[in-house]
Amino acid sequence: MHPARIRLAETIKENSLNHKVVKSFPNEIDVAVSSKENLNTLEAKKAAEIINFLADGKEKIKIILDCPSVNTKAWRLKLLEFVKNKDILEVICEHKADVNHPSVSAASILAKCAREEEVEIIKKEYEKYGNIGSGYPSDPATKIFLKKHGKELENSGIFRKTWATWTEMFGNKQKKQASLTDF
Repeated sequence: MHPARIRLAETIKENSLNHKVVKSFPNEIDVAVSSKENLNTLEAKKAAEIINFLADGKEKIKIILDCPSVNTKAWRLKLLEFVKNKDILEVICEHKADVNHPSVSAASILAKCAREEEVEIIKKEYEKYGNIGSGYPSDPATKIFLKKHGKELENSGIFRKTWATWTEMFGNKQKKQASLTDF
C-alpha cells in the first residue's frame, strides 16, 4: 500500500461532504463478462449504487463520472437505467474525468485504496502461499503466484477466471469478453 495515497484518502474522507466506495469481486465480474451483461453494465450498476446513496435526500446534485466506454452517451443512458430520482441529477460522463475534475480524482484515489485494502486482506489470508504480488496482470509476482497456486485455489474467489492472465495459463470454461480481434 502506498503511504502517500493512504494519507490523501484520509484527507479526502475528512474534507468531503460524503463518500461511498462500492466493491466488485471476481465472481461478479466473471458473471458480467460471461453473460449478456458486460463489464460496462456492471460498472454502470455500481456507479448508480454510489449515486443513489449520495443523492438520497438531496434537492439537486451534479455527478461527474469517468466513462469506461468509448461511447459516453450510450454509457450515460445505461447508467441512468439504474439511477433513482433522475430529475434531481445533472450527470456528466466523459473520458479523462479523473484528470479534468478534482472530485473524480478523489474518487479514484478512494477506489484505489479500497482495492489495495482488499489485496492486503488476500495477502494475509493466503500468506502461507508466499508472495501474491499486487494482483495486477502485469505483475511478475502475481503471475508466479497464479501459476503455482491458481488451480489449487481456483474456487477460492480471489481470481477472475475471465481474466486474460488466467485464461492464458489455465484455459477458460466461461465465455471470455470479445475483443476487436474476435471480429
